[in-house]
Amino acid sequence: MNPVIGLDVSKGESHAQAFLDRGVPHGKTFKFNHDLEELSSFLHYVRAVESVAGMSPCIVMEATGHYHSPVVQFLDEYQYLYIVIHPLISYEAKKTNLRRVKTDAADAHQLGHCIIKKSLNLSKNGVSIS
Repeated sequence: MNPVIGLDVSKGESHAQAFLDRGVPHGKTFKFNHDLEELSSFLHYVRAVESVAGMSPCIVMEATGHYHSPVVQFLDEYQYLYIVIHPLISYEAKKTNLRRVKTDAADAHQLGHCIIKKSLNLSKNGVSIS
């Protein structure tokens, strides 16, 4: 499986949770603000996941109007693959979870797990469902 980082984006800050293997989170949730200094620390987080996994992770986030724009621009600048999913897709995935926990860290975890459950094959050339 390709490494995945679930990213819960809100106004001014985000929470990230990495997955190296199917259903197994890597490390703790990482919180950062949407300023240049904190986005740089997120870049270090992504590169650390990349180093451990041996390949670039895909970053998955919900569409949040304009709140995710600074993160998307930053990821574009560093040429990382990301997927912005419709909130209804993540909502449906959350409904399958027996424990309904609503925190930013839990949302980041759920977004990463959503992609894992859908068994997406991620590559820089596109996304295909298997």
